[in-house]
Amino acid sequence: MKRPTLIVSGDFVKTGGMDRANYALADYLSRRGEEVHLVAYRAGAELLARTNLTLHAVPKPLNSYSLARPLLDRYGRDWAARLMSRSARVIVNGGNCRWGDVNWVHHINILDTPNPGGTTSRRVKTRFDYRTHVAAERAALGMAQMLITTCEKNRNDLISTFGISGERIAVVNYGTDPDVFRPATPDERAESRSKLGWPADRPVYLFVGALGDRRKGFDTLFAAWSMLCARPDWDADLLVVGDGAERAIWEAKAAGAGLAERIRFLGFRRDVPDLFRACDAHVLPSRYEGYSLVTQEALCCGVPAFVTRTAGIAERFEGELADALLIPDPDDAPGLADRLLVWRNRADSARPVLQAFSARLRSFTWDHMAERIAAIVA
Repeated sequence: MKRPTLIVSGDFVKTGGMDRANYALADYLSRRGEEVHLVAYRAGAELLARTNLTLHAVPKPLNSYSLARPLLDRYGRDWAARLMSRSARVIVNGGNCRWGDVNWVHHINILDTPNPGGTTSRRVKTRFDYRTHVAAERAALGMAQMLITTCEKNRNDLISTFGISGERIAVVNYGTDPDVFRPATPDERAESRSKLGWPADRPVYLFVGALGDRRKGFDTLFAAWSMLCARPDWDADLLVVGDGAERAIWEAKAAGAGLAERIRFLGFRRDVPDLFRACDAHVLPSRYEGYSLVTQEALCCGVPAFVTRTAGIAERFEGELADALLIPDPDDAPGLADRLLVWRNRADSARPVLQAFSARLRSFTWDHMAERIAAIVA
């Protein structure tokens, strides 16, 4: 009988990021009939319906990830030890569980230095969480026999930051769901904009990211957008999808600057694919980004996506799209404003190249990603 696979991660759901990738791997392994064990806070209903998949649920006291993190590590090590008698393959994420088998690295915490706003207590908590994450990450990565990560950038960072041999690290890009993230037909686009209440002839740019700190670079985008809105020829609006501790601060700043109609905050949304298909561009000037699945999803919808040159997904951009869409400096608001202006004048001519790039990204699905990982850890 084939040995079971245990995957230790916080969530196995389709909401995005590493949660979506972990879901895809568990989904693929269980659909092909393997015995799969998950140690997690929660998993999607489709996974839980599988008779060959077992969730070992980890409690989350006070709904706090900080309080639950030590429990995830403990439960993960406990179930790994139980399943070792059957030669289980154990896959953990970063520093979430100290077990010396396969570590699937989505995010490198030590490089994501805190940049919080808000109250003193919140800043103290953020710095404490950062130190805790970094210590756990260093311990877990050091004991891993094999590492899998999402891009060459992460691979190079693992080598240079932790001294890990490159021979121990495999790179597998994130996949996508091409039926969900796909370009809209002209009729679909018009219908979506109408349903969303967007004018047919007014450009809409989309920021999708958490507003809990400054990592996603919304402060830079806000400053750039303020500059653009001071121009009489800039007629686009910015919609902000995401929530977090700093959302109210930015809403107040927009109102105070007279930009409440030009920068609108939508909060958490479940219709991001529809928003992407209806919008004109996506902008994410992150200060740190391991891969940026949300950028890939925008591109899969045929939307031009501006992202920081140091993001992992940037290595997949080529030629004129790399020159036009990759942001050199996430702190350079005037530079970002100029880049958005230049793109508006070349968007039509670049459309065929963008469409080809979008099709290329859509051709690598979540099953392709999971199949490669399964082959690596077999």
